[in-house]
Amino acid sequence: MLAFIIRRLLQAIVVMLTVALIAFTLFRFVGDPVNMMVGIETTAEERAQLRQDLGLNDAIPVQFARFVANAARLNFGNSYQFKTPVIDLIADRFPATLELAIASAIFSLLIGIPMGVYTALHRRSWLSNIFLAASLVGISLPTFLIGILLIFLFPVTLGVLPSFGRGDVVRIGFWTTGLLTASGLKALILPAITLGLFQMTLIMRLVRGEMLEVLRTDYIKFARARGLTDRAVNFGHALKNTLVPVMTIAGLQLGSIIAFALITESVFQWPGMGLLFLKAVQNVDIPIMSAYLLLVAFIFVTINLIVDILYAVVDPRIRIDARATA
Repeated sequence: MLAFIIRRLLQAIVVMLTVALIAFTLFRFVGDPVNMMVGIETTAEERAQLRQDLGLNDAIPVQFARFVANAARLNFGNSYQFKTPVIDLIADRFPATLELAIASAIFSLLIGIPMGVYTALHRRSWLSNIFLAASLVGISLPTFLIGILLIFLFPVTLGVLPSFGRGDVVRIGFWTTGLLTASGLKALILPAITLGLFQMTLIMRLVRGEMLEVLRTDYIKFARARGLTDRAVNFGHALKNTLVPVMTIAGLQLGSIIAFALITESVFQWPGMGLLFLKAVQNVDIPIMSAYLLLVAFIFVTINLIVDILYAVVDPRIRIDARATA
């Protein structure tokens, strides 16, 4: 088991180094950092001195090694636009993105699982057909269009929910939250639905497919033959085995929600990391762009690593297969 964990850790490090190389290479050619940091009145001598201070005259491998070492210490430099450390900007925006991602994940699970179970148990009912048709709409429509439609319906037409912003927030230590205020909770509803709608339809269809598959297995037939009630068979046996792969996919999707929240944050002007990244792209703020890319990759790698280890704990065959292919 220890060898398996070490092997997965080494693979995760290789992935992070690859992402760091991509970020370093990609953003190196976006623009000249010196031009982003100084004005037109800066002399050539001052520009040369600043280039020397930033280490831009060093060899490329030296610059990359320094970039990786600084990133490992969460030192991403100062933002060109805000003139403050990037890590402070991200730490200030991270609570908003994480709360939005968790709220959308809870929404997708609470709505998607019951809909998936119902459509599996009542395949021919009219309500199941409506759920399946609605899931096609949820998958087909782009996120920004769903957000605009919700804004038109609730804030503009009905006037019941805010159309942008995070509402009033409360600071608890380093963490800012809108979950403890009424305006914060209202502001969270529409972005969470917009971001979680695609995940909800995905989970609904996954639960439906897994449930139908489990209901055909022999042990379900045996449970029915023993005289168990439909309620005990469907929810005590079938649903319990259905949720194992569903929870795995849901955990992996949490990383996707955090990574791809930038469109929703842009539509609702949600002050999270995604909106910060979009503004950084507009202003060619390379430190923020590279830090965002590395942090998103770190979240993905960490979640995948945890899932791999949990898989190996639950199913020892995975460790054996990994050892055989090593």
